[in-house]
Amino acid sequence: MAQQTPTPADAPPPGAPTGTPVPAAPASASAPAPAAPAAPGPPRAPLAHIAEALRRERTRLEVSLSELAKRAGIAKSTLSQLESGSGNPSVETLWALSVALDVPFSRLVEPVRTTVQVIRAGEGPAVPSERADYVATLLSSSPPGVRRDLYFLQVEPGSPRESAPHMSGTVEHLVVGAGRVLAGPRDAPVELGPGDYVSYPGDVPHLCEALEPGTTCVMVMQHG
Repeated sequence: MAQQTPTPADAPPPGAPTGTPVPAAPASASAPAPAAPAAPGPPRAPLAHIAEALRRERTRLEVSLSELAKRAGIAKSTLSQLESGSGNPSVETLWALSVALDVPFSRLVEPVRTTVQVIRAGEGPAVPSERADYVATLLSSSPPGVRRDLYFLQVEPGSPRESAPHMSGTVEHLVVGAGRVLAGPRDAPVELGPGDYVSYPGDVPHLCEALEPGTTCVMVMQHG
């Protein structure tokens, strides 16, 4: 019996006409390029500190979860989540709680810091608004014997940030760094540009509205 000759791997299959090309294996589809990572936003206020501060201040007042939630006008479930270190608190929610607890806003969001404090651009405990493109970053809170907090504000055009009255005697001082803003009492706001300063009562309804993209301000909140 004649010995069979091995067929080369690239030879046509038996019975195929001479010269018929063997179909090439399909090229594998190239993998899509990975999406560019989203630009990081300002760091959120630490939830663990907010939770501890809320529990501490509520215990000081000797009020229940239900009672504090009622005073602040928020859902009991929302307050329960915040005290457990979860949830996603907005500046409106924390302001309402600070008023109900009769403490500065900063006491709920600022962690303990060393004597020398440096906050780089884009750092610091930041709390966004749920109703406007507005982020308040606490730079310095009231030390003992001083009744003022210092904030850096990033505001974009759109819905204004409307604030309910804060604690009695509160005064807000605002200096515009970039862009233009409409700020002040709700019934008599003023338009401000870079370098302009305004002070107004913070214990009446007031607003802050960006008129240009990239608006930034520094605000000093003086407590009564």
